Amino acid sequence: MSKLGQVVEAVEKYNRFVLDQVKRARTDGKFGRELINRWNETKAKTPVTHTPTGLPLPRLALPEIDEPGEIARYLFGEGLPGEFPFLNGAYREMYLEPVREIEWSSYGKNADKNDAAAGVSPANRSKVRPTRPPLQEEPTRLFSGLMLAEDTNERFHYLTQHQRTHRLSTAFDGPTLYGIDSDADGVSGKIGEGGVAIDTVEDMVRLYDGFDLGSPNFSASMTISGPAPIIMAMYIAAAKRRFGPKVVPKLRGTIQADIFKEVQAQNETIFPIEASLRFLTDMVEFTTREMPRWYPISISGYHIGEAGSTPVQQAAYTLSNGFAYAEMFAARGIPVDQFGPRLSFFLDCGLDAEYIALARVSRRIWAIGMRDAYGAGLHGQLFKLHIQTSGRSLIAAEFKNNLTRTAAELMLAYMNATNSCHSNSADEPFTTPSEEWIRLAAHGQAILLEESGIFKHTMNMLSGSPGMKAVERAVEAAILDEFREIERLGGVLAAVEDRFQRSQIQNAAHRYEQQIYDGTRPIIGLNRYRNGTDDIPEVKLARTPRAKQQLQADRLRKFKKKNAEKAKRALDKLVDVVERGENCFPALLDAVEVSSLGQITGRLQEAVGRFRPMV
Repeated sequence: MSKLGQVVEAVEKYNRFVLDQVKRARTDGKFGRELINRWNETKAKTPVTHTPTGLPLPRLALPEIDEPGEIARYLFGEGLPGEFPFLNGAYREMYLEPVREIEWSSYGKNADKNDAAAGVSPANRSKVRPTRPPLQEEPTRLFSGLMLAEDTNERFHYLTQHQRTHRLSTAFDGPTLYGIDSDADGVSGKIGEGGVAIDTVEDMVRLYDGFDLGSPNFSASMTISGPAPIIMAMYIAAAKRRFGPKVVPKLRGTIQADIFKEVQAQNETIFPIEASLRFLTDMVEFTTREMPRWYPISISGYHIGEAGSTPVQQAAYTLSNGFAYAEMFAARGIPVDQFGPRLSFFLDCGLDAEYIALARVSRRIWAIGMRDAYGAGLHGQLFKLHIQTSGRSLIAAEFKNNLTRTAAELMLAYMNATNSCHSNSADEPFTTPSEEWIRLAAHGQAILLEESGIFKHTMNMLSGSPGMKAVERAVEAAILDEFREIERLGGVLAAVEDRFQRSQIQNAAHRYEQQIYDGTRPIIGLNRYRNGTDDIPEVKLARTPRAKQQLQADRLRKFKKKNAEKAKRALDKLVDVVERGENCFPALLDAVEVSSLGQITGRLQEAVGRFRPMV
């Protein structure tokens, strides 16, 4: 049995454990009283906040139950926010406003009376009374990538002008995603289209100019997988150029680097699978040791969902890929409690019913699997999640309706207690988002989190409805069924080589399109309530001017000419390290100082070969 099979057994065993605890709470009087006391104590020490209209609300909403069995079912089956198995959230408080001074003063004034009513002794008051929460980091992650590095940098500064924390996510253009230089034959028209062109460490310096990369209030996310180790090395090199070598342990952020989803969802990467996974593991080994605040892989279901999978397939393949990476990193000798806390995840959020609980269930399965099958400690059990609203749900027909679609998806994402979130722009069916539409997309999150009171006063405001629980049970069972099929095929890598995940995604995508065509999946403005016209709206398209594309190619040629001899030596050293089977990431850090992305990719492909798309 592989580790994935052990995960299935662990989840099933844990579910039986929860039922045993429910039974024990109802038959063992002492245990039942302990649970009731813990429940009442939790309620008693929960601070009360007030809405702008004066309505008092607890900072944590709990179900109104007093029967020991149901309390056991909640505490063990779901967990309080920040407690195993983390169904209700990875952390104790998320999105909440800091409690206002007057409320803390009121709590302190009445603390003795509150403690006495709750049966708390004077000796235990310091353990029960809440501590003042710090100002929390905004969960909004701002995504951009267009034209050249300085153009994206300008957009980043525009987007963050009202943000107290700068959480930037970067999209790269097609040539960069495939490790191709901007001066390569046939790519000039693609430079800076759909993302930013990055060829050298000098481009990376320009990309984040003006941002303090070592600040605790800054984090960078980079949406790239095939050449991820090279881009990661460029980011480190750029940070060192600006802030010196001591900045490296301070760097915060994540890089996607997910090879399994590249093959499953997109049937493309730049090196053979085995070599790609090796380069990824080299990077993880280095960053885990040297960069304790960096997430070296974002295990991505988003692209699986966008390629056409069902929500359950997206979650199942993402989780199983995560467990496969954990097994791979452990086999390298990296301790699970070193790499486990540095794994992060990325899901999309559409409008299907499964999304009301998809991330909640994923968080629970991951926690149980990592604890019981991999032996991970608390921090390695946490499912650190970024959600992006569904690009596939955005349509060109009456495209302004996309604002409503995205708003509904944001609500679902925050109901699932995502750690960070990106909202898509309404004009994305046509173009790279303009400033107007990307501002409206970001404001959608601000309205939900800051203007509305849905999430900022109380944790668990919308959790635990009968419908949500029904979806949770159905989704968990369906994910475990997917795990069993992958296990039957020999595990994740064997299933990938057998094209299992890719074929299932393609079948689901076909069903999705067929449902739109025959009307069983209503799309407002497209196959239902159309306004009777197929006129294409006037939307300004973002295009990279020819002069900018030429500038990028000229800069690159100048960089290559200046570093020609140094690049040859650095690339020879890199290939030598690869062929000796050593960790190549330190040599990669040297190579990016004097070599371009395309030069490095080309030499590595000579050494290890190219990926052949599966047919």
